[in-house]
Amino acid sequence: MNAYEFNKISGALLTALLTTTVIGFLGNALIHPKKLDKPVVVIEGVEAKADTATAAAPAAVEPIAPLLASANVEAGKNVFKQCAACHTPDKGGRNTVGPNLWDAVGNKKAHTNGYAYSNAMQAASAKGGEDGQWTYEQLNAFLANPKAVVPGTKMTFAGLRKPEDRANVIAYLRSLSDAPKPLP
Repeated sequence: MNAYEFNKISGALLTALLTTTVIGFLGNALIHPKKLDKPVVVIEGVEAKADTATAAAPAAVEPIAPLLASANVEAGKNVFKQCAACHTPDKGGRNTVGPNLWDAVGNKKAHTNGYAYSNAMQAASAKGGEDGQWTYEQLNAFLANPKAVVPGTKMTFAGLRKPEDRANVIAYLRSLSDAPKPLP
């Protein structure tokens, strides 16, 4: 191939590139896309990023006490498999990405020795009273949406959306103790 043929091919490619670029600029100038207020398609387990100025308070979570009466520990153990990637349930078990969850129900938040809790979780634990403990309702709200209940927590899990799954997991966590706390 001689230089003349190479120049023709290069010129055609550059002309095509220039033409598509100009058409793109003209298209953007003619059409002004409008940003949507909320997503058209909502995917469960994926939270949309909200502006801090317009962020609403977390939605109220339905009480868990009525569901705990019929909760299934074995079903909770199966749902807990999602948690087992970061947490261990064994007595004296080691901390991994998350703390060991033995005897968590009824205990204070940030109770596991040797785990580096986030400042937010330590502050939640320091509140004292029921606000500083893992009560059944506190666990229910946290398992529904950890980031809304303890903003700044290191836990990246999106939460369990089904109340039945949360009740089953809480029943399983309750069983992880030498002296399980009484049901509400």
